[in-house]
Amino acid sequence: MLKKIIYIVLALAVVAFTVYKMKSNKETAQKRVFQYNKENPVSVQILNVKSERLENVTVFPGNFEPFMETKLSADIQGKVTAVLVDMGSTVQKGQTLIQLDNSLLKLQLQTVEIQIEGLEKDVQRFTVLAKADAIQGVQLEKAELGLKSAQVQKATLLEQISKTTIRAPFNGIVTAKLTEEGAFAAPGIPLLQITDISNLKFTVNVPENSLSKFSMGQLCPVSADVYPEILLAGKTIMIGSKANIGNSYPVQLSVKNTADLKIKSGMFGKVDLKSESDSTRIIIPASALVGTTIKPQVYLVKNGKAQLQDIRISERIENKVVVTEGLNEGDEMVTNGFINLFNGANVTLK
Repeated sequence: MLKKIIYIVLALAVVAFTVYKMKSNKETAQKRVFQYNKENPVSVQILNVKSERLENVTVFPGNFEPFMETKLSADIQGKVTAVLVDMGSTVQKGQTLIQLDNSLLKLQLQTVEIQIEGLEKDVQRFTVLAKADAIQGVQLEKAELGLKSAQVQKATLLEQISKTTIRAPFNGIVTAKLTEEGAFAAPGIPLLQITDISNLKFTVNVPENSLSKFSMGQLCPVSADVYPEILLAGKTIMIGSKANIGNSYPVQLSVKNTADLKIKSGMFGKVDLKSESDSTRIIIPASALVGTTIKPQVYLVKNGKAQLQDIRISERIENKVVVTEGLNEGDEMVTNGFINLFNGANVTLK
């Protein structure tokens, strides 16, 4: 019995010691925790609420295409004897790109030139004889016709020889090399592709309810997704007249590339159309909002105290929000200093 009493006393002592220790630890922790005095004023920054015109920005994504691009092929058949450019080569208008074999044509040209030389002498001789009535005039006429025919043959051969040299039709860059020396060229078989990206076409697909935002000759800022800091001046050159499957209309703008041709064909970009509404609205920084998205609030400063104010938001524009209810022009709204701020807190202005 005595032993049982001793166990009970020891258990009670342990419990009492534990309670005492917990109470002591709590008091020590409370002493260490900073106790903020709610009567102290909170330093805040404010913004005077005012109305401003709402700038509507409509973004249309699109992609860049070369203003001029073509695949070159030969006008006549022949063996490729020289390819003077490679992939990525910059070419100028009129520059020789490919040479075809023209040795046989040049031999034919020499034959015709010899014929012309003989016919010219015949014409000179028959002219003298015809004036002296030594021959019939018909012989002179045949010689003159033969000379004209030979001259036409010469012009034809010269044209054929000129077509054995394939030249650049405009300034550009070689974006495809489809032949090599020794290959056979023929009409319709592509040999090279030349692309001009000094000027570009930017094409966007516009919904029918936004098509009225564009007009022919209209200037619009265009930027590439990879170079958002570079703004290019786009000029509307085409507005589609037939909708595609998605019920959108193609709109095309001409764009002058940068001097170092940073914008490449196939890159994605966007065109921003800005317009101001006729009415003014209250627009505030989104960083001033407190509360929840369902019940947004802001702090107003009235009579030196912070006051929570319920508001209603109609839309967000980047880092700002449009307020339709709850704020008036001239209200002093807190924009910074939310730490320790609460409804009814005393405030001082930074």
